[in-house]
Amino acid sequence: MNVDKAKKRIAKQVKKGFHGYPLVALEYFGKTPDSASEVVISYTEEEGAEPQKQAFASGSDAREDETIQSTLLKIIERADAKTVTEVDGISPVRES
Repeated sequence: MNVDKAKKRIAKQVKKGFHGYPLVALEYFGKTPDSASEVVISYTEEEGAEPQKQAFASGSDAREDETIQSTLLKIIERADAKTVTEVDGISPVRES
């Protein structure tokens, strides 16, 4: 899938706002505020449940990586997420 198409479909889900659970959250991480080297997707089945997390790393900007964006979209769709959230901007790189 085209990276722009995947990004638009994810953005459309984010724009809908909170509609209950399951909830999928996206957060991008990078060494600079201009490039995200990693994205973490969190899945929460119900309120109060511990989120399941998966990280994807990219040698370039993860926000522009077609494979990563398409994978995120497939996860959102297969999880049948009622709510999708995204942290604005790029967070500092996580410590392992």
